[in-house]
Amino acid sequence: MTDHYDALETRSTAEREAELFGRLPSVLRAAMAAPAYAERLKGIDPASVTSRAALAQLPVLRKSELPALHKAALPFGGLVTTPIGSFGRLFTSPGPIFEPQSAELDSWSSARALFAAGLRPGDVLLNTFSYHLTPGGFIFDSAARALGCAVIPAGPGNTEQQFELIEAYRPTAYAGTPDFLKILLDNGASSGRDISSLKRAVVSGAAFPPSLQAEIKARGIDAYQAFGTADLGLLAFETPARQGMTVNEGLIVEIVRPGTGDPVPEGDVGEIVVTSLNPHHPWIRLALGDLSAALPGASACGRTNMRIKGWMGRADQTTKVKGMFVRPEQVAEVGKRHPELGRLRLVVTRDGESDAMTLKAETANATSALNDAAAATLRAVTKLGGKVELVAPGSLPNDGKVITDERGS
Repeated sequence: MTDHYDALETRSTAEREAELFGRLPSVLRAAMAAPAYAERLKGIDPASVTSRAALAQLPVLRKSELPALHKAALPFGGLVTTPIGSFGRLFTSPGPIFEPQSAELDSWSSARALFAAGLRPGDVLLNTFSYHLTPGGFIFDSAARALGCAVIPAGPGNTEQQFELIEAYRPTAYAGTPDFLKILLDNGASSGRDISSLKRAVVSGAAFPPSLQAEIKARGIDAYQAFGTADLGLLAFETPARQGMTVNEGLIVEIVRPGTGDPVPEGDVGEIVVTSLNPHHPWIRLALGDLSAALPGASACGRTNMRIKGWMGRADQTTKVKGMFVRPEQVAEVGKRHPELGRLRLVVTRDGESDAMTLKAETANATSALNDAAAATLRAVTKLGGKVELVAPGSLPNDGKVITDERGS
């Protein structure tokens, strides 16, 4: 069995970076032909953006902004110049956010995830992701057909009919949420249906905790996780090495401090920001609102691209204190004004019948003057009073959280 989808997966990091950043200026020029990108990237010379450091200077586009953008400039928020009729399919996700599918077969570049999970030409895939209005079903359908596999477009639910399809077509692999896979296994066992042909699975769209991973494996199915979005397609996927998730080819992934566009050191938890070089619908520093961390070193499977730990929570930790919104961007601003501070965490609690907040800040140079100055900046930025607690470097958790709300219900 061939171990890798193609030679791109095993090229050197230098080769990959050179290829991606060699293409980026032309992608930026194409993106800036769209009115929304032209406004966001005004004054940027695409020819100068040829490194990660240069890319990090561009503004992020938050996924949370997309519904308002799309509503103001239907259907794609002024971010796309490709004529609507040139796309293959047109979808919508909650928001609403409108998503086009280009006409290529594997248009979400998801075949790598299925290949890494062991699917090969001639396999049959039971695809239980939804085919209705949202792109989930088509993301894996197109990937399987690009690999030369047959697809059962089952969609979610209706387990009795699913059993009929499984017993008739004997699919070797499953695509869908891990929750629905467990439902199929449980109901199949209790009703005496033969679903033993299923040996592999690619799961996404829901948590897949170690306990459920162990249960699925004990029941004879080798399951792999995939991480993608309706906007970008496949972002990262699990490989036989089981060492995090390998970033897909053709993407530039950054991990940034929540509320900013500033990359964090390798290993620190932060928000995922993606630049996609898709010529039909380029994304320039799309901040997903999801947390993860980059893993050091190369994967034992031989794939050389960046690896991330997978989904580690949400980056949008905005909360209300005394009726006013406090955002991660404001906490980050305190850090910018006091570069001697390291990792920051704003802890929101109750003091009697009132909201209270304490900014915990790592520093190697704790002084009362710094404490007072940081407290004054916190008040200036948030318009709220709060305490500052200076703590030793490395004492705050590396979990990507900038704001924690401990007020309970």
